[in-house]
Amino acid sequence: MGMPVSTWVEVDLDRFSANLRAVRALVGLDAPGGSAAAGPVPDPARGLLLVVKADAYGHGAIEMAEAAEAEGVACLGVATLHEGIQLRQAGCRLPIVALSPLLPSEIREAVAHGLDPTVCDLAFARELSAEAVRSGRAVRCHVEVDTGMGRTGVFEREAEGFLGTLIALPGLRLASLFTHFPDADAEDLSFAEDQVRRFRGLAARLASRGIEAPRLHAANSAGTVNLPDARFDWVRVGLLAYGHRPPHARAKLDLAPVMSFKSRLVQVRDLPAGAPISYGRSYVTDRPMRVGVVAVGYGHGYSWLLSNRGQMLVRGRRVSIVGRVTMDLTMVDLTPVPEAGVGDDVVLFGDQDGAALPLEEVAEGSRTLPYEIMCTIGKRVTRIYVRGGRPVKLTSLVGERAEWVQQAADHFRMRAEAVVAAKRG
Repeated sequence: MGMPVSTWVEVDLDRFSANLRAVRALVGLDAPGGSAAAGPVPDPARGLLLVVKADAYGHGAIEMAEAAEAEGVACLGVATLHEGIQLRQAGCRLPIVALSPLLPSEIREAVAHGLDPTVCDLAFARELSAEAVRSGRAVRCHVEVDTGMGRTGVFEREAEGFLGTLIALPGLRLASLFTHFPDADAEDLSFAEDQVRRFRGLAARLASRGIEAPRLHAANSAGTVNLPDARFDWVRVGLLAYGHRPPHARAKLDLAPVMSFKSRLVQVRDLPAGAPISYGRSYVTDRPMRVGVVAVGYGHGYSWLLSNRGQMLVRGRRVSIVGRVTMDLTMVDLTPVPEAGVGDDVVLFGDQDGAALPLEEVAEGSRTLPYEIMCTIGKRVTRIYVRGGRPVKLTSLVGERAEWVQQAADHFRMRAEAVVAAKRG
């Protein structure tokens, strides 16, 4: 039996764990576990807040949360109510922070599932307090202060009065105070540095009034590498954990991409000169050409903007996309690799046989950000989770089966054997 799917994402759990450890080392956090080699048990008040919103940037929120919990992260960050509920239903025990504002109509479910809301206005705070009292359980909440992001949060000028009122409400426990940077990945960090100073000043003024948040946090991935003074108690990491550096990263950090996107050739065709390819006939062959049909398209989340301009890897060599990317299929010029055949693996971003096609390059060709590329890979694309170079889990639209994992493992093994044989000549 061959590979059970034609298009998939590989998620390397070993790389993910290594990335978390690299970030932990950068910010001066002890390794989890408390062994003699690792040092003392880490302070639970300091640590990593792993952002797993948008299905953990397409990697799979449940699987990333499980791996993160094993690595001792402090808590998880989601954007929506249902993202949090999904994790709770999967058995996640870590604190889960809803980083985006919830609606009052979502309060009851949030409390019932033990989610920590971010509170941005007093009307919401009062309804949250009432639900906490009604349910008989204390509710942790977090307050975002808008120091310049201009998106959500309590206005900086109103924060002291807001916090004074909030902490007096019954049933609520202030868990953290945080802010967010709009441009911690810029060449000029003066605006972000001023945000840090003002946020620190606000915390000091609150402390002088007897209002101390148990934890302060400001640094997203860009802030973590570029603004050491912004690391405070938690750092909120998403992009770094998944193996990618923000632009203009100052700190050196040994990271490896966790995700690679792959497909397979489902047909190989020999076309004469003058043959149109794909919708709109935007590409016409100027010579006889061997063309490969790849089982991926914009319906999988592969950008239409790569039509006639993107590249893929086949047998470790770059091949060019010819014609428009369609919903389900994309065509490539196999001239650089005429020996390619049906069933061959195709790398859309990632590594193959010593060659690399970075996500950042694909994002640039798609005129977007690496974030969007990862987040828009659709659910029709199977996720294969890998440890030690071997698949350990496979999730798909139709569920999971042990035999599929075994088939994937056999495919990985045969692929590795073929690479070794090719190197031997």
